[in-house]
Amino acid sequence: MTKHANTPSLFDPARFGDITLANRVVMAPLTRNRAIAGQVPSPLAPEYYGQRASAGLLISEATQISPLGQGYLDTPGIHSDDQVAGWRSVTDEVHRRGGRIVVQLWHVGRVSHVSLLPEGEVPVAPSAIRAETKTFTADGFVDVSEPRELALEEIAGVIDDFRHAARKAIAAGFDGVEVHAANGYLIDQFLRDGTNKRSDAYGGSIENRTRFFYEVIEAVVAEIGAGRVGVRISPVTPANDCADSNPQPLFERALERIAPLGLSYVHVIEGSTGGPRDYAPFDYDALRAKFPGAWIVNNGYDRADAIKALASGRADAVAFGVPFIANPDLVRRLREDAPLNEADRATFYRGGAAGYTDYPTLQEATADTGG
Repeated sequence: MTKHANTPSLFDPARFGDITLANRVVMAPLTRNRAIAGQVPSPLAPEYYGQRASAGLLISEATQISPLGQGYLDTPGIHSDDQVAGWRSVTDEVHRRGGRIVVQLWHVGRVSHVSLLPEGEVPVAPSAIRAETKTFTADGFVDVSEPRELALEEIAGVIDDFRHAARKAIAAGFDGVEVHAANGYLIDQFLRDGTNKRSDAYGGSIENRTRFFYEVIEAVVAEIGAGRVGVRISPVTPANDCADSNPQPLFERALERIAPLGLSYVHVIEGSTGGPRDYAPFDYDALRAKFPGAWIVNNGYDRADAIKALASGRADAVAFGVPFIANPDLVRRLREDAPLNEADRATFYRGGAAGYTDYPTLQEATADTGG
């Protein structure tokens, strides 16, 4: 794509559907495993998200839509009244600091363990194929459990869980939702022929395998309005043992189906999640041509890459993950080309304030060094 004279910069404001952004630096969803009893957000979460409210848009950590949607220890939900109250304290603080925040709606599907689910339940999936991956439980990282195939008559109920969670998200004060259709979780499992072996209306052809994806988004849009709904996809990532034999036409058709709904944005993980962006051949420009709304790119972008992506017109915003963990004022640091704090990976998951709310801002770091 060629640059036009009016192409915005990374630091210009934007409007994605019904959501206004002060800039085009997005905080990517980041699982931190700090929820408390009842899968309620941590009491530290308001400060954590509030510190990062200078981002044009905050996308919350992945948040399960139902008890059966949970796949990791101490991740928050958005299906109970207590969870809504916990999230309300987060959204109030982000808004007080002038930010915008959406919640990422998550159902892990087969990427779970029986110890994390209601008693007697096992993970559910489009097909009863166990993932070659691990999840995080009270016993540490363990192999995921064998899933069962969702019965045809159960699928409408899962779609309704997404709808219900979207309604709860608005009650919690979120500016919108991001439907998590990436990284090998339930919606992604329905999309891909490596994980979906169904022979009914939800399996087989690309049209059938994109049906669940479309129906979930259609239901969420019907509940809260298209201008408050985004979706995250990861066309070629190998995350969570979820693969497809021909992802280009699959994802082009998936976006063609949702394009008429008028979503706020698509958030695409390019390449291998947390790995190289050139992991596998894929034409992202051809994919983007299928969707008329805002386009957020993600995966290992640094300042130079992000500025280039906006300047070329290849993206409308860039999402940053790990840099936002260690740099609550990442927008300022990017704007000023200032040095970044190094992230402490030992504190990424679980724990308290250490590695969560105690990273210094540039102003604090300068004061500490007498600069």
